[in-house]
Amino acid sequence: MKMTKEEARRRRKQRIRKRISGSAAKPRLVVFRSNCHLYVQLVNDELHSTLASSSTLSLCRSLGKALKPSRESAALVGKDVAAKARELNIEQVVFDRNGYLYHGRIKALADGAREGGLKF
Repeated sequence: MKMTKEEARRRRKQRIRKRISGSAAKPRLVVFRSNCHLYVQLVNDELHSTLASSSTLSLCRSLGKALKPSRESAALVGKDVAAKARELNIEQVVFDRNGYLYHGRIKALADGAREGGLKF
């Protein structure tokens, strides 16, 4: 029996999460991708708390215009979360792609975060 795309992603996610964890000094940068939007959080796994977050939805509200699900909007989210991390004096993060393949919007988000000053 063949796995669905969601089951395959869930399995990849489990393999990734058993190896990585975020701390106060080096939080985990978690990505969630829906069909329309991209959501990112900086998570401290020791305290089970979110330090900062950003999404295309929040950028739509602040910019006052709709963002399409594209690489350009993903790069904007990456730069936005990097700016929020700099305000918290966070320079290094652990990148958690959440089981998604590292290409397209996920790769653009990571590149945008690197341009914003975060180190993986």
